[in-house]
Amino acid sequence: MTTSIQIQTIPVAELARKVIAREPLTLVDVRPKERFDDWKIEGEGIRVLHMPHAELDASMAYFHQQLEKDALFYVICSKGKTSELATKRFMEEGFTGATSVEGGMAAWGEHIVPVHLADLAGNGALIQFVRIGKGCLSYMVVSNGEAALIDISRTIEPYEQALEQYQAELKAVLDTHLHADHISGGRRMAEQHHTRYYLPPRDADQVVFDYTPLEDQMTLHIGEVTIKALYSPGHTIGSTSFLIEDQYLLTGDILFIDSIGRPDLAGKASDWVDDLRTSLYERYKALAIYNRLEVLPAHFMTLHEMNADGSVRKLLRALFEENHGLNIEDAQTFRKTVTENLPPQPNSYEQIRQTNMGRMTPEEAEQSEMELGPNRCAVR
Repeated sequence: MTTSIQIQTIPVAELARKVIAREPLTLVDVRPKERFDDWKIEGEGIRVLHMPHAELDASMAYFHQQLEKDALFYVICSKGKTSELATKRFMEEGFTGATSVEGGMAAWGEHIVPVHLADLAGNGALIQFVRIGKGCLSYMVVSNGEAALIDISRTIEPYEQALEQYQAELKAVLDTHLHADHISGGRRMAEQHHTRYYLPPRDADQVVFDYTPLEDQMTLHIGEVTIKALYSPGHTIGSTSFLIEDQYLLTGDILFIDSIGRPDLAGKASDWVDDLRTSLYERYKALAIYNRLEVLPAHFMTLHEMNADGSVRKLLRALFEENHGLNIEDAQTFRKTVTENLPPQPNSYEQIRQTNMGRMTPEEAEQSEMELGPNRCAVR
């Protein structure tokens, strides 16, 4: 009589919790080498073993050397199906702790974790949404039952849940720039809530939908909270930052915790370098008068930029001391740094830009495929 094997699984939400908590864990990635090399789960306390599924049977001796029979480890693939087959094979081999990651890297790339950053006036709150696998960050400002959303991802359910949790009416949806690494959920969210979608006009010259221009020094009032727009070009020609109550600076893709924005995703790196330097070294430098001003970027490169509470944030004055991109005195050296030896461009970035312009309307499955991989919006 054949005994069926019950496959053990873990949801990406639980895996994300472990990663954020920096719990030691072992991952076995069974995707093909090119996909593994392009994008993988990395971080403090994470041990990663890679073996393509096609080579698994011939490699069991290797795993017997690397893993204890009762060790807990997580098997991941692209979408959660191949990892189940691999987990079954591990269990047949006597590895009782083998556990398949539900939904694979596709689910990991879309999972969003809300983090409470601060209380705001009017019984309000500032929430950061951490898209942990993609390195994307978005925000919600709530005050007196009103809300604004900034740089939100394609998957809008977490934002809907947050609005319901805070019993808030959505008054504005804003994007700091036309994104090239992920599909924005901004226009869709604004349409569903019959509210305005704000976009920098210099990034919107090719969009095919209606939007509200986001102008320099424009001020929005959400309950008792003020959001001020600050023109800060360089990553794109329209890039705009947001200053919230002189306490929080949402920098979009201009400044990150450990890097700065790249200027080349629209093919105009040499044209935008000076804009990038001016935004970083003059516009942001002028904000250093706010001693406790916290930088809240739209992305992070690695989990090392994440704080113990799962947030990604740091004081602006600390970044001027520690971030290499803010400490390149020579203008020509800066130009060379941000135009030469750049990392690969984000996967499907041109199709993503076209989608965010409204010029492409891919199906949901295609959108998910387009977004697979890291964001790659930074220069280090």
